[in-house]
Amino acid sequence: MTKEVIVEKIDDFLIDEFEVEEEDIAPEANLKETLELDSLDFVDLVVAVESNFGVKLVGEDFINIITLQDFYDLIERKLD
Repeated sequence: MTKEVIVEKIDDFLIDEFEVEEEDIAPEANLKETLELDSLDFVDLVVAVESNFGVKLVGEDFINIITLQDFYDLIERKLD
């Protein structure tokens, strides 16, 4: 899966499932602030990643994830 496809899929489920405004999605955007995530939302995010990409995420995966670009890179690494 190409990086462009990964980014597109992530952006699509952020818009559809987390109701993030399309104009708020940018690689440098802060993941927590942009998504306004609470602990339950993180569970939903993990489920969305698993259903869209077939990879499992754990809490430790998010330790160094600050921006959407970090998140895109995380998913790309998990898919390798």
